[in-house]
Amino acid sequence: MSPELVAVLAVIVAAMVFDYTNGFHDAANAIATSISTRALTPRVALAMAAVGNFIGAHLGTKVAQTVGEGLVHLPVGIPSLGIVFAGVLGAIVWNLITWYFGLPSSSSHALFGGLVGATLFAGIGTVQWATIIQKVLIPMILSPVVGLILGFIAMVAIMWIFRRGHPGRLNRGFRNAQTVSAALMAVGHGTQDAAKTMGIVVLALYSGGYQSDTTHIPQWVYWASATMLAIGTYTGGWRIIRTLGRKIIDLGPAEGFAAETVASTVLYFNAWVLHAPISTTHTITSAIMGVGATKRLSAVRWNVAGNIVIAWVTTFPAAALIACVLYFVVRPLFA
Repeated sequence: MSPELVAVLAVIVAAMVFDYTNGFHDAANAIATSISTRALTPRVALAMAAVGNFIGAHLGTKVAQTVGEGLVHLPVGIPSLGIVFAGVLGAIVWNLITWYFGLPSSSSHALFGGLVGATLFAGIGTVQWATIIQKVLIPMILSPVVGLILGFIAMVAIMWIFRRGHPGRLNRGFRNAQTVSAALMAVGHGTQDAAKTMGIVVLALYSGGYQSDTTHIPQWVYWASATMLAIGTYTGGWRIIRTLGRKIIDLGPAEGFAAETVASTVLYFNAWVLHAPISTTHTITSAIMGVGATKRLSAVRWNVAGNIVIAWVTTFPAAALIACVLYFVVRPLFA
């Protein structure tokens, strides 16, 4: 077995581990609201989210290509594989830290931060800042704002349309509707997050000389990424599920339906129209805040929201710093 093949396999294994942690870290994105409103039982919700993520992975080709070719440019060779390996490990470490504290941070931005940090520290290759700004930093700022505003508008519309409805019947109806909105959210999560792992695997294949470009995605990469994300999702990240489902606001079925519908719409638009790898975590969390603000501003537990925002802001640089340290450690193995 050649050194190049060993290095490529090491990166692929790391990418699959990241994909798994992404699944259990971000399982809350799709199903926390459905569980908190008792629209779905936890295991049914997780199973549905896993299937949705698996399906969505096959619909995120453009996002995968953005990650594979648009963030950093690395020359072919084993040292480049060391950069990708350290970047992915940095994202895994940050995922585990934020999972431990129950903070719904962005696995996507952890991955991007790790990759950029390792590239800058190694001095090999170049960071494509124009793409980073256009398709990472700007969406990172805008997607929570859009989610917040649209969540507020959607909930106001629901309250007005059903203002004369019977509360009991409305709750039952929105619980049923949440099955659909949660499924849409799960598929949207797959189009975004599995695609990012696919992009990393393709980048590893290119850097190792096993692929001539970073745009072609082999079919086995789709299946491997989708499977690991689905398995991780079914495992369930209960710490973050509790944060999203219970600690930000007290969700009812109508609020859960509104938040999931808004968040999934934003995910699909970015994946299929803009081809931008946005954070599903930022989108659903801000939509929940917007929905909750329709009751009254004090209904949102802003201290919890503040901690989440701090995690959002620190994710990219923190993962980058961790990846720098890890690259210093693993560099001799990829010389």
